[in-house]
Amino acid sequence: MYLATTDAVAKASEKPTASEARRGRIAGPVLALGAVSLVTDISSEMVTAVLPLYFVLQLGLSPLQFGFLDGLYNGVTALVRLAGGYAADRGGRHKLVAGGGYALSALSRLGLLLAGGATAGIGAALAADRVGKGVRTAPRDALISLSSPPDALGRAFGVHRAMDTTGALLGPLAAFALLWATADAYDAVFIVSFCFGLLGVLMLVAFVPGPQEQATPKPPDHPAAPRAKALDLLRVPAFRRVLYAASLLGAATIGDAFLYLLLQRRLDFAIAWFPLLPLGAAAVYLLLAVPAGRLADRVGRRVPFLAGHLALLGGYVLLLAPTDGRPLLIGVLLLLGVFYAATDGVLMALAAPFVPSERRAGGMAVLQTGQALARLVAAAGFGAAWTLWGVGPALTCAVAALAVAIAGAAVLLPRTEKPGTEAPRTEVRRTEVPRTEKPYTKKSRTERSS
Repeated sequence: MYLATTDAVAKASEKPTASEARRGRIAGPVLALGAVSLVTDISSEMVTAVLPLYFVLQLGLSPLQFGFLDGLYNGVTALVRLAGGYAADRGGRHKLVAGGGYALSALSRLGLLLAGGATAGIGAALAADRVGKGVRTAPRDALISLSSPPDALGRAFGVHRAMDTTGALLGPLAAFALLWATADAYDAVFIVSFCFGLLGVLMLVAFVPGPQEQATPKPPDHPAAPRAKALDLLRVPAFRRVLYAASLLGAATIGDAFLYLLLQRRLDFAIAWFPLLPLGAAAVYLLLAVPAGRLADRVGRRVPFLAGHLALLGGYVLLLAPTDGRPLLIGVLLLLGVFYAATDGVLMALAAPFVPSERRAGGMAVLQTGQALARLVAAAGFGAAWTLWGVGPALTCAVAALAVAIAGAAVLLPRTEKPGTEAPRTEVRRTEVPRTEKPYTKKSRTERSS
């Protein structure tokens, strides 16, 4: 078991960032990373918004095929998250590793453009985009946590996620405008998406500082593989419980694209409006991300995290209910936005204090990997259930699975988690030094006086 000293954590909390947080300010690196994420999300969401429409309605894929691709789109990051987190921690190269991930995602837009209508080419480009996201996400979140005091992590992640979601709002709008202006020319979407992705990389290089609290770490005598480091992190009981709870909930969370397809199926609106559906959830997320982070810092991050999944459960139930028209549309998008506001950044803020600062990126990568793999299973499972049994039975199974997962997560999540908790210490085995003194014997008064 590695030694988790609190020295590095103390350095982060003693920085000027802590005093700025007490005055209500957010650290500069957090704002810079938020701006990078805003621009990058415009690029990403321009493509994401049109994928369900492109795959199901234009290419004619079945729900099972789309479920597999959607799961692959979100789950392939698990192959590189651990390596990216380990590389960032090992040399303190959080900015460099994150920048490589942003650059790969930007280049993947050119891959979509060159692929044309070839399914294999599109799949390869999507895989490259997800690899880039997998490489950059853990180092980026580690930079956010290392730049903020422990008692303000919820607010810091909330501000970043709010800026990130602003890009998620603008991306579908840009895609919708381009498709309308160019008569469904997907190539135009891919070109503009690439330009925004490249701008995000340049902003990262120019405005995001590296983790100054980390000097170049001394390499270990026997370097361990990323897998071994991941296993070490699993020995921290509180972190392990958070990982298990997040993975359990992820295995019962179907993809957003399925919810949007179900809304289009129920309401039967024109497919030209489909790319605008994510805007409703993103708007709610944008409004509630910072308040949810502040609330998590005050009352503990466990309660908002569970409440967010209860909101998602409400969205599933609403799709099963006989509700129709605007109440259905507004209700589902509202609950989906509440879900993300109360869980996305809050989960990172919940787990970060349980991971030593010198292993922060690796810990984030382990958590995100578990969640991504679980959601891959959920997407493929729901797609199979929809294909084999129909929409109603598939949704019923999703409701039951999520309800059970919430109950299980309530038991698993650490109940002692409090805002500002530092990374736990691990016991150090002390080497016993043999004593050289003579055994005590009763001495005479004369001997003692001499």
